[in-house]
Amino acid sequence: MFSVLLLANAGAMAQAADDLFLRGTYRAVPYRLLQPAEIRAGHKYPLVIFLHGSGERGTDNEKQLNYITPLFLKHSHRQQWPTFVLAPQCPPDVWWTGPVRGTEMGPTLEKVMALVDSISMRQPIDMDRIYIMGLSMGGYGTWALLKALPNRFAAAVPICGGGLPDAVPSFRHVAIWVFHGAKDVVVPPDESRRMVTALRQAHANPRYTEYADVGHNSWDPAFAEPDLLPWLFGLSRQK
Repeated sequence: MFSVLLLANAGAMAQAADDLFLRGTYRAVPYRLLQPAEIRAGHKYPLVIFLHGSGERGTDNEKQLNYITPLFLKHSHRQQWPTFVLAPQCPPDVWWTGPVRGTEMGPTLEKVMALVDSISMRQPIDMDRIYIMGLSMGGYGTWALLKALPNRFAAAVPICGGGLPDAVPSFRHVAIWVFHGAKDVVVPPDESRRMVTALRQAHANPRYTEYADVGHNSWDPAFAEPDLLPWLFGLSRQK
């Protein structure tokens, strides 16, 4: 009976995701967009950009939602933190950063940011509360966006990714919460540790959570952190 309930709940969540995350395509990049449950006249809302991992690449415009629907579709979260969530899908055999585990924005990521500009002109987006979040390949994409656009984001959540430590001084003012699993054999935790060390040496104050008994899927406990959304939505861009 318990397994039947789990399957029913999973099915209901999948249907809710399909209904609430609106489908679109921008310059051949599929994307899904979640809107606040209620958009009030005269109000502006945050935007979360979510970059998926390599396993969710494709053209189905579905797989990129695999891990984020429980976080953003939970009823209490939607009521307490109304937000837009943009989840683009990277094409097959392409990386957010261009070269494998690169440190620069790739062509697809450039299109994603052009899409953000387009959405921001059509929707009531608070330009001081744009957040970037990504896991694995998307974690690298998160660091690359911070390097390329250091004054664009209010906060960043790179999960089991890595970046270029030399670029850290340019975005040390951005609030960052880094997550990694100590037993990750896909992306070694040293990738995150190096970035956190560089931030601290640059007199920044990043949060770093490393899960001692977790492998590559550190996004699971990260998305279950009770302080993650209160921390994120409490931040505005530093000017």
